[in-house]
Amino acid sequence: MERTHDKMKYRLADALKRCMKHAPLEKITVSGITEECGTTRQTFYRHFKDKYDLVNWYFDKILQESFEHMGEGRTIYEGLVNKFHYIQEERLFFKAAFKNDAQNNLRDHDFHLILAFYTERIEGKIGKKMPEHLRFLLEMYCQGSIYMTVRWVLGKIKGTPEEIAGSLVDAMPAELGEVFRSLELL
Repeated sequence: MERTHDKMKYRLADALKRCMKHAPLEKITVSGITEECGTTRQTFYRHFKDKYDLVNWYFDKILQESFEHMGEGRTIYEGLVNKFHYIQEERLFFKAAFKNDAQNNLRDHDFHLILAFYTERIEGKIGKKMPEHLRFLLEMYCQGSIYMTVRWVLGKIKGTPEEIAGSLVDAMPAELGEVFRSLELL
């Protein structure tokens, strides 16, 4: 059952991506997605609460793949490079999704995923909850990282995935960088 459930989710995501070739995300309707997919609105709502839920689900699937490459012994730089290559492969999707500022948007979703990922890495290595000051630096870094990622996706800054990843690592607050280095994550 789960495999069939995921197949339909991927079909809906593919339909959404086809719709994005012709219209911005805010103009795409659930009816348009289901028509493109050849299914019903009822089927759509069995899987997703709205089109933004679909966008976030698909984004999660792509990010899971990039985060899997950032296993033990890998650096933040390598993880970012992998993430940016995945984003580049799905550029049309990300460009349309990052343009949207609706309540359930991809920027916020990306922020929470990245913050949780780095928090788990740090706390897993130090074996305790990170200090509030370090959490503040991490949140600020993650927000800035997403802001610059969005600018890159939207074509407002240029660079290869490697160049953007390098710039983000270089921009890390010094104290946060020291923690990542001491934990062999940088």
